[in-house]
Amino acid sequence: MHCDIYKFPKHNDMYVYIARPDYPNDTDEIKDWLGVLPKDFRAGLGRSQFVMHLDLATTETLARVDKEEVLAKLQSQGYFVQMPPQDVMRRQAELRAREAQDNIYD
Repeated sequence: MHCDIYKFPKHNDMYVYIARPDYPNDTDEIKDWLGVLPKDFRAGLGRSQFVMHLDLATTETLARVDKEEVLAKLQSQGYFVQMPPQDVMRRQAELRAREAQDNIYD
């Protein structure tokens, strides 16, 4: 299974994997690869940045997620969302809370 990976500057450390099961034969026409995402979810992501193309058949392991879970989601829904680790999410929430509190007193 081939996939493309995108990141979104608005969401640190979150990556979206998009299935490309017909790669390389799917490149004749320019496609909106992110079109498989639910519209509401996609709208909240902001602008995407292509990170890389990956052949999961030749990749033994992935850094932060289980390869089998990624494959299952790509096959069933056409995409997989890799969320940031909990400690990163907690730190980001704390920073946003501090910024909001600082803005109250500005």
